[in-house]
Amino acid sequence: MSAEGGTKAIVAALAANTGIAISKFIAAGITGSASMLAEGVHSVADAANQVLLLIGGKASRKAASPAHPFGYGRERYIYAFIVSIVLFSIGGVYALYEGYHKLSDQGHGLETPIVAVIVLVVAIILESFSLRTAVKESNAVRGNQSWVRFIKGSRSPELPVILLEDIGALVGLVAALLGVGLSMITGNVVWDAIGTLVIGLLLVCIAVVLAIEIRSMLIGESATHEDIAAIEAAINEDDANTLIHLKTLHIGPDELLVAAKIGIGTSETGEQVAAEIDAAEARIRAAVPTAKLIYIEPDIPRTGA
Repeated sequence: MSAEGGTKAIVAALAANTGIAISKFIAAGITGSASMLAEGVHSVADAANQVLLLIGGKASRKAASPAHPFGYGRERYIYAFIVSIVLFSIGGVYALYEGYHKLSDQGHGLETPIVAVIVLVVAIILESFSLRTAVKESNAVRGNQSWVRFIKGSRSPELPVILLEDIGALVGLVAALLGVGLSMITGNVVWDAIGTLVIGLLLVCIAVVLAIEIRSMLIGESATHEDIAAIEAAINEDDANTLIHLKTLHIGPDELLVAAKIGIGTSETGEQVAAEIDAAEARIRAAVPTAKLIYIEPDIPRTGA
């Protein structure tokens, strides 16, 4: 995923959520709807998420230092992890609390619920545009992968976060709309409370999924199967080289560390070995541009043990 594509999706989501949050709080104040209030908090959490992702993107571009010789690429993972754990969970737990509180105290009905319905319909339209941008940017790098495989296999956190966030927002808005609508039709605010609980459960589930995926990125993931195959092909392109073993590690979404041991001929001079290593590095970088750090160790192939 290009950084530009991720930033475009983040900015689109931030703009949509900021406007939506303001309208939801106004509607919640007018109607007294718990699901509208939960949705307002949800949108604030989403907007804060996008701010954190932008901060993480900027922090990751700092130059490498003696203390951090491999750079700050993992800043993007750290800020995405904060998004998944803290803000999503806070939004989800708050919505669950509001839903429980509304179920316990059903003495106050909704006032002018049509305001909430209008705001929710407009919010659904705006969120749809935000999701459309995220889908468009994801399709540019997704290829033939399924959406599940794309989210699980992505080495960049921004688009999976925005995709799940926007999908969760749309499902939450539909749940809020159903809750408010059924409360308006039946005169029973229990539907509004149920809609709020659904929003809370949805947010918590999304938080868990994102936490699992980003945790894997933080621990350190290898290159994708496609990139590993491309690196192996680049090394084996020269018949004089034999790949003994290969290890890869993403030190950031767009930075790949490659460590390989290759077999060389017993009669080769040091100059020839150095030239072969330089050529192999050039082929790897041409095949996989994200391979920024490459360490190749020459060795003599051995048969038997």
